[in-house]
Amino acid sequence: MQNSELSQTYKEYLLILKECSPYDFSEYSDNSIDRRIQKIMHDYQLSMHELIHKTRTDAEFVEQVVEAITVNTTELFRDPQVWNQLRQKVLPVLKNHPKINIWHAGCSTGQEVYSLIILLDYLNLLDKADIYATDISKKAIEHAKRGTYRYSFNYEKYLSNFNGVFEQSDTPDIKKYFSINEAKDTLSVKPEFLGKVKYITHDLVKEGLPFYNKFDLIFCRNVLIYFNGALQTKIVQRFHDNLFPGGSMVLGSHETLNGFFKTKFAKNGPVYARTNTFHFKY
Repeated sequence: MQNSELSQTYKEYLLILKECSPYDFSEYSDNSIDRRIQKIMHDYQLSMHELIHKTRTDAEFVEQVVEAITVNTTELFRDPQVWNQLRQKVLPVLKNHPKINIWHAGCSTGQEVYSLIILLDYLNLLDKADIYATDISKKAIEHAKRGTYRYSFNYEKYLSNFNGVFEQSDTPDIKKYFSINEAKDTLSVKPEFLGKVKYITHDLVKEGLPFYNKFDLIFCRNVLIYFNGALQTKIVQRFHDNLFPGGSMVLGSHETLNGFFKTKFAKNGPVYARTNTFHFKY
């Protein structure tokens, strides 16, 4: 079967998935969706006919499909240069704000949420921050709420990222924020920081916002790359509308805005400041 025919078959499957669930992935990038459906079929040893039948008859399997389609790779302080810019240029501007509203859209399992919490605490801004974190995946949200990660799998990478964000002479102790249990192979966010986030299961594509706040800072890293151009435009417009003038949007290192939005945001690396009535200068 030719690639174009396969892609059409996958699109037809997405229509069936939409019929059998609340989820609509029809505007996701073709390449991304095609790869993930292929992987699902491979992992479960299913033909397309069997995949369709299982989707129509097994609600639990549908949730597993959704998890597989929406899975995102994340880690603490991923791309340290981004967090350095936030520490040095973006967050200090918010020091005089009486309250700081932050939204992590597509928060996955929460590592970047806790990365920002550490930065806010380091800059003495955490007490004035209202932090919301959303993801389509119920499993990811529950994982993020627990804030427990594999120690052996991630710790050296996390520690390297962590040390790359702060000044060598003023790096906080990572153990202030995490409890480490090598016997259980766990790295767990301490309870006093777990409670700083409002986690909400939310479909960024289909659902209205589950809150009424405007935001000073919106994170949506490595999510837009899975959407087609029209859906990217729709989501970025939503972010623009829900940012205060001068507020910042943080995208993934390989994500960019199209020409229309270049007039609505001032770009500095992966950080985009909403312009209009206030031009954000670094």
